[in-house]
Amino acid sequence: MQSLVNLSNHLIKPRNHASCWFVQNFNSWVKAIRNAPSPHEALGIYCQMQRQSVPFDSFSMLLTLKACTQLKNDAVIQHLHAHILKLGFRSDLYVASAFLNAHSLASLEDACVLFDEMPDKNTVTWNIMISGYLRSGDVKRARLVFEEMPLRDIASFSAMISGYVQNGNHKHALLLFRSMVMNENEGLRPDRGIAVSVLSSCAHMGTRGLLLGKSVHGFMVKNHWELNVELGTTLVDMYAKCRSLKGAARVFELMQERSVTSWTALICGSAQHGCSRAAFSLFGKMQQAGVRPSEQTFTGILSACMHKGLVEEGRKYFKLMEASGLEPTIQHYGCMVHLYCKAGLLEEAYEVIKKMRLEPDIYVWESFLYACMKHKRYEMAERVAEHAMKMVKPGNNDRRYSLVSDLYALGGKWDDADRVRNLMVKQNVRKVKGSRFVRTDSRMLPFHLSSGNSWDLPG
Repeated sequence: MQSLVNLSNHLIKPRNHASCWFVQNFNSWVKAIRNAPSPHEALGIYCQMQRQSVPFDSFSMLLTLKACTQLKNDAVIQHLHAHILKLGFRSDLYVASAFLNAHSLASLEDACVLFDEMPDKNTVTWNIMISGYLRSGDVKRARLVFEEMPLRDIASFSAMISGYVQNGNHKHALLLFRSMVMNENEGLRPDRGIAVSVLSSCAHMGTRGLLLGKSVHGFMVKNHWELNVELGTTLVDMYAKCRSLKGAARVFELMQERSVTSWTALICGSAQHGCSRAAFSLFGKMQQAGVRPSEQTFTGILSACMHKGLVEEGRKYFKLMEASGLEPTIQHYGCMVHLYCKAGLLEEAYEVIKKMRLEPDIYVWESFLYACMKHKRYEMAERVAEHAMKMVKPGNNDRRYSLVSDLYALGGKWDDADRVRNLMVKQNVRKVKGSRFVRTDSRMLPFHLSSGNSWDLPG
């Protein structure tokens, strides 16, 4: 216990008015733990109770543990666990479940040991282990625990389906959902949370996902579910990503209440389908409705400008975003660079890169370099080539090395082109398929395989 006290003294700073926290009434102690402004404060109050011989009950322990779980500190959890075992609360299932959850967040290995040692287990403890394995990315082990459960509830299915979706295993998420719809699992039926997870999975499956998503939508209608903001937004996103913009628009119109995420889903969907004017119209209606655009909203609207090469509109919306007090992200800068590059405005694109508050990523450099090649602005490419090279990780099958080498060669910088190609060999970068170099008069020229399987040399 002394180590726990020492640890709490290290975690919290002494306060002159700390004595006002503590009164002799036990209920006041419990209230103090519950209302503690931070996990560190809650732990400190718990230690004060121990020092002043205030009796503990399971409720005060649960409150302390709930607060300290946020720390995800294995040492703190271990100390608390040892103290509670010493007080004889080993058989309290609620306390044991709370500790299992705390261990699963701080150390899954410790959680496994505790779970195996628990004499009594309930659905909650099984679900905690499922969630713990899913957080660690061990989907197979989570499914084994799921199958071993003597009795499953909605939370069990929700955790498992959500875990499949988050780990990209959309097929198994849909199969598990189907088994619930077909009433194959203890009479349990999907709830709204599960439907949201499954629709998110459908959104990643293209045309096939559209068919499955429509089935989920039909299930919702058949069961008379209210089209709330979360369900409606997820449906809009699913239809848009599955190439059914009309379906997304129909659901959007049926929604009685919309959030900024709802508007953004349809704006991004319109941009993705090349319907830039529709995206602009939606953005205007959103402003008229008094909904403040988010960073993701501006990503969608700038993408709409980028796809159609609408330079003036792009400038307008980028300035509007800055005027709204939103800090541009790498995605926003990337849209503007690509927009200028697409229009052949390389000087403007380079100015955006220079003024970026963030470090340009490889995709920004690549977009700029390709534009330099397309418009034969080799001198501009030389300004940024070395920056782009620094972003490439050795060992990758990376076309950027070949791109930079090509640009040097086309600009007559033969020594630099040789240097880059030698660096590719040294760093074990696999050569881009369809790209070759031929040396003539001690010089190296790039040539590429065309669609007719003939080799094209630069003119």
